[in-house]
Amino acid sequence: MKAADVMSRNVVSARPDMPVAEAIGLMLDKGISGLPVAEADGSVVGILTEGDLLRRSETGTQKRRGRWLELLLGPGRLAGEYVRTHGRVVGELMTREVVAVAEDTPLDQVVGLMEENRVKRLPVLRGGRLVGIVSRADLLRALRHSLGGAPAAGGDAAIRERVLAEIARAAWSPREGISVGVTDGAVDLAGVVFDEKQREALIVAAENVPGVKEVRDHLVWVEPVSGVVIDPSEAPDGEERKGR
Repeated sequence: MKAADVMSRNVVSARPDMPVAEAIGLMLDKGISGLPVAEADGSVVGILTEGDLLRRSETGTQKRRGRWLELLLGPGRLAGEYVRTHGRVVGELMTREVVAVAEDTPLDQVVGLMEENRVKRLPVLRGGRLVGIVSRADLLRALRHSLGGAPAAGGDAAIRERVLAEIARAAWSPREGISVGVTDGAVDLAGVVFDEKQREALIVAAENVPGVKEVRDHLVWVEPVSGVVIDPSEAPDGEERKGR
């Protein structure tokens, strides 16, 4: 999937000359935490987020420093902070370094940019002009749609082949010793695993196959060094078996 497949096309944006109070009203009314800032021709010049509005003189949240630290920072740094904490129009306190994507940017790159830059939304540009925005909420909507799945073709035999194929593709899966049975869409997993996390992953792999209605766990966990069969309830902290 690409950015154009999930982006919101009706973008709420701000102008550089928009009063800060008006921009805040837009964010509150629309239930969003950030606004791309664009000129009249659609060219993006910045982005305004909740983070840009946290430290304000009106709420008494501006940074306070001792006189000696202020001298070390210098007048330029202090003047810049004053503008951000006292500015009255969007262009004075918006973030100017905008991370943006194109319509054909793959979603894995979109998510990577969000993580790398610690942002919740990315403007989508075409020829430098704003045509959409991808937010975390857009990604969640796409995920919910994907999780709905499509009806599976074929019966139990086809489901079994898909489960086996899914397990075979995984680098973590046991190379042998796992058997899969399917009855009326219910999958029975049996065999030996050497790590409790493999058990969980095998169950999840089966759950993700279209047509699977239930996964029944008959797997046995064996400690690879001692050969001791370990009950799942004895897993180390953080590795407890989930109820199924």
